[in-house]
Amino acid sequence: MYKRILIAVDGSDNSKRAAEHAAYLVSLNPGAVVNILYILDYDRTRSDVLHNAGSDDLHIDRQKQLAPIEEVFKQRNVTYELFIKHGDPGPTIVIFANSNNFDLVIVGSRGLNAFQEMVLGSVSHKVAKRVTAPVLIVK
Repeated sequence: MYKRILIAVDGSDNSKRAAEHAAYLVSLNPGAVVNILYILDYDRTRSDVLHNAGSDDLHIDRQKQLAPIEEVFKQRNVTYELFIKHGDPGPTIVIFANSNNFDLVIVGSRGLNAFQEMVLGSVSHKVAKRVTAPVLIVK
């Protein structure tokens, strides 16, 4: 059974569903450890600061995105540790996952169709392709 689980989240509905699935897996194996990884994309953050909001507003926005995810684990009494990293989401998740020996990595799907994924790529596809541990994509 999975002992070390990483869940990469972005605050979307799909990442909340991924968190619910991770919490369920841990409920089946109470000794499991969950790490939540949230990535701050410098380019997106810089653009948001310049166009929309200051850094205080971005901090509040990040808290709003993470609160429902953390609540999923709190409701099931699942212990977790939150990590916030900076960078491009796909490669940052891959580096974090591969350097911390996780038994399972869980990510939410963004729901791109085949053409969009071919042109744009997707974080979940990059993670599934490059992480050495099993990857569960929840949609």
